[in-house]
Amino acid sequence: QVQLVESGGGLVQAGDSLRLSCTASGRTFSRNTMAWFRQAPGKKREFVATINWSGSKTAYADSVNERFTISRNNAENTVILQMTSVKPEDTAVYYCAATLGSWLNTGLDQYDYWGQGTQVTVSS
Repeated sequence: QVQLVESGGGLVQAGDSLRLSCTASGRTFSRNTMAWFRQAPGKKREFVATINWSGSKTAYADSVNERFTISRNNAENTVILQMTSVKPEDTAVYYCAATLGSWLNTGLDQYDYWGQGTQVTVSS
């Protein structure tokens, strides 16, 4: 059974940093693209960041560009989202996702596996 498990969420203040981790089990995603999405209360789930299989290519939503960094460790089957200078509008449930493809993709419907999410709350 394939599982993606996120961790690292919590309550932080505006301007703080936070590190989210996602660990996959049940299969390796070392040749697949992975991503982070988020969903704020009352809003649709939206793309945050994606990384290709080798980590050589990344893409970010405009709203998080230059504040968030996505990285991966294929040996440990993990993907990381380093969040800096967080804002109250970053408050959301953050989801890790994996696709069976190897190209960068920002569309929700292109991802085949999803984690259960981790809550990030940023206070002002």
